[in-house]
Amino acid sequence: MVNNKISWNKIAVSLIFSLVAGLCEISGGYLVWLWLRDGMSWMLGVLGGFVLFAYGIVPTFQPSHLHRIYAAYGGIFIVMAILWGWGFQGIKPDTFDIIGASNSVVGVMIIYYMPRKNEVLWSERD
Repeated sequence: MVNNKISWNKIAVSLIFSLVAGLCEISGGYLVWLWLRDGMSWMLGVLGGFVLFAYGIVPTFQPSHLHRIYAAYGGIFIVMAILWGWGFQGIKPDTFDIIGASNSVVGVMIIYYMPRKNEVLWSERD
């Protein structure tokens, strides 16, 4: 029997992993960007590569299927990328950024957190 109840603890843990993955993906990519696009030291590119490698590891700790994890990350990364641009590049989100990011968050909640009938996740198997 599959438990279809939403666990707030599991949601909190998955959100933490999603935020860590987002920080790895965006900051690693930004370091490579600084190296290749802004002509900064190649060492930033190497560091960015290591951070992006860490990003590849983080999803393995999520208690779901790969396709749903990456779909949910996409929505979360949209929000984080807009906040990154605002915080690090001084580009304030406009109305369309906010509307689009809000839609992506709704998509994340539907794709990742809605219980599925008769589905057992790998993390729940005996």
